[in-house]
This record gives sequence, structure tokens and C-alpha cells, in this order.
Amino acid sequence: MANVNIKFNGKDFLLSCDDGQEEHLEELLVHINQKFNDLKKDLGNIGENKLLLITSVQVMDEYFETKKKVEEKKIELNNLSNKFRELKSLVYEYKDKKEEELNQLSQNHESFKKEIEKNKKNYEEIIEEAASEIESYVEKVNLKNSVQ
Repeated sequence: MANVNIKFNGKDFLLSCDDGQEEHLEELLVHINQKFNDLKKDLGNIGENKLLLITSVQVMDEYFETKKKVEEKKIELNNLSNKFRELKSLVYEYKDKKEEELNQLSQNHESFKKEIEKNKKNYEEIIEEAASEIESYVEKVNLKNSVQ
């Protein structure tokens, strides 16, 4: 345990604290002393005990207001976290849906590609057959013309 000499309301006090907490204790006492002196200046000399009580009430009021704000911020942070998780879930759902659509489009593309190749082959066969029939017809006509 460490000991710290402090001055409060013109009086010296020796307080104990955990080792390494001396500076923190001094900071707290500077704050409390300032509040006490401000109240003394504003309210006059209404008695040390009453000033100490009002100072304590103000410090506790600040503490509870700060605690309340921290709790509100925790709730806000929790709500934001929930909204972020929800948004993240929606993003993944959207991504999965679009990947599924892309896969379907890719399958459709492959199917259309095969159908085009099949139709191309069929058209080439039809053209070959038509060309062959035309050649046959031309040969027959030529043979007929040459016989006459």
C-alpha cells in the first residue's frame, strides 16, 4: 500500500491506495477539491459537512449520468452490431442468390451454345443435301440437253 499526502479544504490528509495508484488518487482529489471550492464560492460558508455532502451528491450525479450515458451507448452499440449482423446476412444471401443466378446463366449459355452448334451442323447438312440435289438436277438437265 502506498500513502499519499493531500490537501483538502486547507487541511492535510494522509490517504492510502494501491501501489501505482498514487497519481490517479491525486487527480481525483484535485477534481473533488475543485468542486468543493466552487460550491463554497457559490453557496458561501454553509458549513463544511453540508458542502461535503453537496459535493458528494454532485460527484455521484456526474457518476450516474456518465454511467447512464455509457449504458445508452452500450445499447446503441449492441443495436448497431445487430443491424450489422443483419446486413451482413443480407449481403451473403444476396451474394449466394447472384452466384446461383450466374451458375444458371452459365448453364443456359452452354445449352444455347450446344443448340447453336447442333443447328449449325443441321443447316450444313441441309445445305449439303440441297447442293447435292441441285448438282444432280443440273447434271440431269445437262444430260437431257446433250442427248437432244
